[in-house]
Amino acid sequence: MIQRVQQAAVEISGRIAGEIGQGLVVLLGIGETDDAEDVAYLSQKIPQLRIFSDSQDKMNLSLLDIHGEMLVISQFTLFANTRKGRRPSFMSAASPEKAEPLYQKFIAGVKSQGVNVSCGEFGADMLVKIFNDGPVTILMESADRFKSRRSAENQL
Repeated sequence: MIQRVQQAAVEISGRIAGEIGQGLVVLLGIGETDDAEDVAYLSQKIPQLRIFSDSQDKMNLSLLDIHGEMLVISQFTLFANTRKGRRPSFMSAASPEKAEPLYQKFIAGVKSQGVNVSCGEFGADMLVKIFNDGPVTILMESADRFKSRRSAENQL
């Protein structure tokens, strides 16, 4: 989940662990079937999404264009399955042993593009303060890269 923000911060046990000015908050959920290719796709694509306004107030600029920052928060609850009963199941979320290295790879991939990245603490109980700008909130899945590829192959 990607949110365009004016500012954001994450607090852990009463201390600010990370904060940013204008940029993106990425709530990153890692699923049991996700791998390094998924992380590479997302870490390259998200900073290049044109979701910031240009001088004509059109969403035409990326995080890289505006020299914005990113706050990355691990968020396994994005995989909540609420189909049965009243208690969400998180069975499709990756185990912490699998998810944490992929979370770190995502952060490294974004940093490699020159983005200033702050983050929470993997697995910690966090208070996230988000000043959503717009509001602009976008759901993005790495599985979309496969849908795009299949669609292009079908057009050949």
